[in-house]
Amino acid sequence: MLSIKELRTQAITFPEVSEEAHFEKTSFRVKKKIFATYDEKANQACLKLSEIDQNVFSIASKSSIYPVANKWGKQGWTIVEMNSVNEELFSDALKTAYCEVAPKKLVELLKLK
Repeated sequence: MLSIKELRTQAITFPEVSEEAHFEKTSFRVKKKIFATYDEKANQACLKLSEIDQNVFSIASKSSIYPVANKWGKQGWTIVEMNSVNEELFSDALKTAYCEVAPKKLVELLKLK
């Protein structure tokens, strides 16, 4: 079972990430753009992925990773069930979400690490 602790620990290793409140959730941003949120009550993360990446991660773990069930899901917003997701798969999805939102310069910095 993963929690905000694991999400936070991984997200802050990415270049120029900030953690901020977003309504009743915690958000992780790069250059003021959200790439992940966390809903403590539901123990769910929500990641911003491309439609292709959303499909790939959803196929890899249908019960743990799936599109948000409204127009936001069609824009790539993807639910991650932190109670059941594989930690390695989550790490890959989180990094992919960061790379989807971050400027290319920052993505290149991440690849150099």
